[in-house]
Amino acid sequence: MTTEAQSDPALDVALWDLEPLLDGKGAKSVDAQLADAHARAEAFARRHAGRVAELDGPGLVAATGELTAIYELVGRASSYASLRFSTDTADPERGALLQKVRERATAIETTLLFFGLEWAALDDDVAERLLGADGLDQARHHLRMERRFRPHLLSEPEEKLLAEKAVTGRAAWSRLFSEQVSAIEVRGPGGGDGAGGEPLDVALSRLASGDREVRRATAEAVTAALAPGLRTRAYIFNTLIHDKAITDRLRGYPTWLTSRNLANEVSDASVRALVDAVRDRYDIPRRWYRLKARILGLPTLADYDRTAAVTTADERFGWEESRDLVLASFGAFSPEMERHARRFFDERWIDAPVRPGKRGGAFASSTVPSVHPYVMLNFTHRRRDVLTLAHELGHGIHFALAAGQGILQQNTPLTVAETASVFGETIVFNQLLARTSDPEQRLALLAEAVEGAIATVFRQAAMNRFEDAVHTARRTEGELSVERLNEAWTATQRELLGDSVEITDGYRTWWSYVPHFISTPGYVYAYAYGQLLALSVYQRYVDEGPAFVPRYLEMLAAGGSRSPEDLGRIVGIDLADPGFWSAGLDLVEAQLLAAETAARDAGRLR
Repeated sequence: MTTEAQSDPALDVALWDLEPLLDGKGAKSVDAQLADAHARAEAFARRHAGRVAELDGPGLVAATGELTAIYELVGRASSYASLRFSTDTADPERGALLQKVRERATAIETTLLFFGLEWAALDDDVAERLLGADGLDQARHHLRMERRFRPHLLSEPEEKLLAEKAVTGRAAWSRLFSEQVSAIEVRGPGGGDGAGGEPLDVALSRLASGDREVRRATAEAVTAALAPGLRTRAYIFNTLIHDKAITDRLRGYPTWLTSRNLANEVSDASVRALVDAVRDRYDIPRRWYRLKARILGLPTLADYDRTAAVTTADERFGWEESRDLVLASFGAFSPEMERHARRFFDERWIDAPVRPGKRGGAFASSTVPSVHPYVMLNFTHRRRDVLTLAHELGHGIHFALAAGQGILQQNTPLTVAETASVFGETIVFNQLLARTSDPEQRLALLAEAVEGAIATVFRQAAMNRFEDAVHTARRTEGELSVERLNEAWTATQRELLGDSVEITDGYRTWWSYVPHFISTPGYVYAYAYGQLLALSVYQRYVDEGPAFVPRYLEMLAAGGSRSPEDLGRIVGIDLADPGFWSAGLDLVEAQLLAAETAARDAGRLR
């Protein structure tokens, strides 16, 4: 455990090496890779455009093999440019490279558009007969799922037009938002009051401080830092909401969320059932925040108190200590899982330090099966950062195990993708809890578990309600003002929190830095889905012990080659069971009861 957050030489050099994406040939090889991909795409189009219906089984196998090779080349270049940009969004050269790659990748995409359109146009019986061909294991489910979008596809010229315009449309606006948020500097307690401030992620981490005055001042400083670009971010949000409305109208999607649900392989009705089930249990976060107020000796929590530490000890974790803890935890579950995780550290697949211009938050990128995944963090030495490391490595291991499915089926729908990450986080959490006997530290850990579940399940459901409100309002009212967006945010947060938390005026604008609203509309419910699924999967492990491990790894290795329902069956989970969500929510409530018991054991209930 480290006591000095600012001195961690091991963290300072925890920087990723992106050269494997370019076979060690440097950034100049990006052009060569894209040129090769474009030449292959044009040759593919000359052979197959207008003739997909003439393919037999072996011909379809060969065609998908060619497409896979092209997508691998484009994926390498695109991953290199986007990952490099993510660690310094203020660098013009990196931004220019990213834009160039996007433009050239779009040109390749438009060249190949015909294949998906002609494939979707085939009669069902013809398509099913072709899907039975030997050698399609790395493409069969992908091809079947592409046909689900058949009612929403446009003509080839229209599809090409939309694809080409997206580079200067949605993608450009999303990049602008990312650059705007990455450039935010917070001036306040710990951030300095001079010419320079600190990154938003660092400032937000101080909301966990045990000192309420620090939390209050930090929240005010964050609100002040969000103010200068607020109207610009609101305009970006409005533009992208309207852009989606236009696309949905052209494609005939009945709701703003339908396209996301199709991609996630779930129905509109099942997503409504999930969100409604979570909203029906908003009593859980409200009970926790009332309990936390008692623990902290406060009459009521304010919004800036929600992530406050419940113990006075400021437990800090060094980078190497965090690495060792995560690896040991994964190894106790499965040596294979540990081996995969260790490679991320040993082979420089992680970029961990906070630095100016770096994208906020954390993520894992699958890149392409022929290389390996990468993980980006903003590590600030908190226990939460250790769990975030485990979370993102869960994603990374999932990507690595599923690489054998090929580029078309390596990735799962978002709903299932979160399962591996939450499962990895849960493994590490339980190891931390098992080694902790001190009542105060056990309380701190259990509090983090409850708050993690609240953030991942209930807060994401509230964010889904915010997105639903603003997408619906934008389509009926026109452009939404900052105040209108603030109102929608506040209303959905009040529904979540009730009277258990005071929402301050400053918090009304905190919707304006959330990247998922911009880059991936409709994404957030997948967190709730994944958390509840992961808790249920972990409960299977608790019930069955080591015999469960091979089935879990089999599920991860299947990647996106099967439907979510089929993936669930591998580990004994029935996703079609209406009681599934309730069972997962009951597990969250059990965490709350455990935290309440820990608070009582620690003598903290006042």
